[in-house]
Amino acid sequence: MFLLRAFIYLISLAGVGYLIGLEGYEFKTLAAYSEHTLTEHMQDAMTFLSCMLFLYASRIDPKLKIAGTMLAALLAMMFVRESDALLDQYVFDGAWQTIVYLILGTVLVSLWGKFSHIYPSLKAYSETACYGTCLSGIVIVLAFSRMMGRNSFWTSVMGDNYMRVVKDIVEEGTETLGYTLILISAIELVLICRRNRARALAVN
Repeated sequence: MFLLRAFIYLISLAGVGYLIGLEGYEFKTLAAYSEHTLTEHMQDAMTFLSCMLFLYASRIDPKLKIAGTMLAALLAMMFVRESDALLDQYVFDGAWQTIVYLILGTVLVSLWGKFSHIYPSLKAYSETACYGTCLSGIVIVLAFSRMMGRNSFWTSVMGDNYMRVVKDIVEEGTETLGYTLILISAIELVLICRRNRARALAVN
């Protein structure tokens, strides 16, 4: 079973890499990797699915309820951030910031009076096999992809031959990798929570 899952994830990551390259193969020098491309849509889908999976995990395992809720909120905010262009265009300018603050406020209200339970829940999550995968994905999305997407770095390296699309491919590609790892960790967490629930029901 372990080898099968490893093979599935290997194929999934290879598939994501292939899909990222599709726009380049199709549009060649006109490829833009902008807000309305397959890569961006994949990021939207991954953040939304991860959010739902973390939320589901929080509902079926009491020990991981707070950790799952916090992760779901984080992914919800990431989903809103990835949809900023659409929200600015069809809702109002700066809509994504407002929604993010609303999500953050909702989470803080829901955790009010439960702050003493946050650490035990996060500790329980850190002891799961999927914790490292999730943390790696978050670090890639929030830090590594941003560092790799710096204009100053690419203009320094490419000089007069600077092409924004190259920077965008690297930045969006590593960001999509991070989201893929987070999605994999969310799937693994659901499987872990379901096993824990099954054991608890068997004991009772």
